[in-house]
Amino acid sequence: MSLKRIHLCLAHMSPTGAEQHYIQEAFNTNWIAPLGPNVDAFEEDLENFFNSTPKIAAISSCTAAIHIALLLLGVGKGDEVLCQSFSFCASSNPVTYCGATPIFVDSEEDTWNMSPELLEEAIKDRIAQTGRKPKAIIVVDLYGMPAKWDEITAISQKYDIPVIEDAANALGSYYKGKPCGTFGDIATLSFNGNKMITTSGGGAIICKDEATKKRAIFLATQAKEPFLHYEHETIGFNYRMSNISAGIGRGQMTVLEDHINHHKHVHKLYRELFLNTNLTNNTNIFVQDNPNADFDSNFWLTTILFKQELDTETFCLELDKSGIEARPLWKPMHLQPVYKDSPAFTNGFSEYLFKHGICLPSGPWVMDEDVKYIVEKIKSTIID
Repeated sequence: MSLKRIHLCLAHMSPTGAEQHYIQEAFNTNWIAPLGPNVDAFEEDLENFFNSTPKIAAISSCTAAIHIALLLLGVGKGDEVLCQSFSFCASSNPVTYCGATPIFVDSEEDTWNMSPELLEEAIKDRIAQTGRKPKAIIVVDLYGMPAKWDEITAISQKYDIPVIEDAANALGSYYKGKPCGTFGDIATLSFNGNKMITTSGGGAIICKDEATKKRAIFLATQAKEPFLHYEHETIGFNYRMSNISAGIGRGQMTVLEDHINHHKHVHKLYRELFLNTNLTNNTNIFVQDNPNADFDSNFWLTTILFKQELDTETFCLELDKSGIEARPLWKPMHLQPVYKDSPAFTNGFSEYLFKHGICLPSGPWVMDEDVKYIVEKIKSTIID
């Protein structure tokens, strides 16, 4: 029996202590507030990871990054934004910050991300109903799995609607050899404590050019005009990343590839072990995997579906008694009470996922023996 708690995805610091080095450097130079050398260097490290093509602004959270991205696209009061329903509220809540209305779009079965068919249906409907196109589309690369970007991009271009790619889970994922975070007109990343790398809390905006990055930074630093006194012609926000947090990020970049490889290894082991039990053969338990060779997920979280409908909350609580932190899949946003009045284009698939699936521990602290223990506990819990 495991004597330790196996966390879903616990932050993992570099073995060299690089994070502490950069934090101490910030203290030694008294750069502890937002902005500073670590912020600049962290942005540069991220740009280098993406081969320097995009320009990246470090922000206090991914939620704030999505908010700024919406503002950069001119989203405001009375507008509509098409949002992926099967996701965390951080991708849709910023729409309401802008005074706009989220219009929810259900998932397709291969990636569990936004359905291109329903996306186009929603666009046609909103034009017919309101006489206006939605202002933007927010697509999530959920659990690290890339969306169907060829199809979504074709639709966005057909109707000339910009896309925000929420790549919060997908740092290190690729679609057709291109990194997630580079498909939208603007994209966002998360460095929350449970993500592929962490800055404790934090995010980033991925921009196509330097001018957009400068505008993002301007809005994220209270929209201060270039005067010695404080002059404001635009409403801004206090969203910039601190020099301390960015120091953690710089250290984390030294282990990013190791983290990506470990998550993929853990996912592969889950697949092998479930296939070697009597629970599966793609019948009773399904482990989500890359649909084909075009997709290369980082498998930030390994997710599984049970053939039978479960009370996933109760099931996860049972696993918790054995020291295993599991989590139900997302409750779709169109079912959330706060969004009960928002239009939604659904096919029932995200509701199926919510009723049949859970996320399994997948982070850098999850060892091979932990995966074997988790699989055996799931097997015995189902049989019992």
